[in-house]
Amino acid sequence: MGKTGFLLSFVVAIIQPILWATSSADSPHNINTGRLALLALKSHVTHDPRNLLSTNWSTSTSVCNWIGVTCGSRHHRITALNFSEMGLTGTIPPHLGNLSFLSSLKIVNNSFHGSVPIELANLRRLKYLNFGNNSFSGEIPSGFGSFTKLQILNFYGNNFTGVIPSTLSHLSKLEILDLADNYFKGQIPAAVGNLSNLKYLALSDNHLSGCMPF
Repeated sequence: MGKTGFLLSFVVAIIQPILWATSSADSPHNINTGRLALLALKSHVTHDPRNLLSTNWSTSTSVCNWIGVTCGSRHHRITALNFSEMGLTGTIPPHLGNLSFLSSLKIVNNSFHGSVPIELANLRRLKYLNFGNNSFSGEIPSGFGSFTKLQILNFYGNNFTGVIPSTLSHLSKLEILDLADNYFKGQIPAAVGNLSNLKYLALSDNHLSGCMPF
C-alpha cells in the first residue's frame, strides 16, 4: 500500500501542473477572444495612414507582439491598449468589451467617431480610459458608472452630447475627470461633488448650467 500511495502521489504531481496549464487564462479560447476583438477593431479602422495595423497586426504572430498592445506577463491576457497619435480613423466595435483583463484604454489624438459602445461597460478592471481629441459623438453610456476601479476618465475634445450621467458619481476611485470641449448640456450633477478622490475636474466649453459641486 505504501508503494501504491507513493506512485499515486507521483502521478498527481506530474499531471496537476498540466491541468493547471490547460485551464489557465492563456488558454486558446481566451487568446482567441482577444485576437478576435482586436481584429474587429482593425476592420473598423477605415484610415491607417502609416499602415501600422495593416502591417503589424498579423494573425501569424501573437497579439501580445502587436503594436499598441500590452499583455500580462503571467496570464498573457491583453491588459492595455494604446493607439494614441497614430492618425487612425474609424469606429469602436462592441467586441472590445470582451477584453475582461483590460485596465488601460487610450485612443488619444486620432479621428475615431461614432458612439461609444455600451459593451465597454463590461471592462470592470479599467483604471485608465482616455478618448481625448477624437470625434466621438452621442451620449456617455450610463453603464460607465460601473467602473469601480477607474482613476482617469478623459473624454475632452470630442462631440459628445446629452447630459453628464449621474452614475459617474459611483466612480469612487476617480482622480481625473475631463469632459471639456464637448456639447454636454443640462445641470452639472451635484453628486460629482461626492467623488472624494477627485483631484482634477474639467467641464469647460460645454453647454452646462449650475455651479461646480465643490
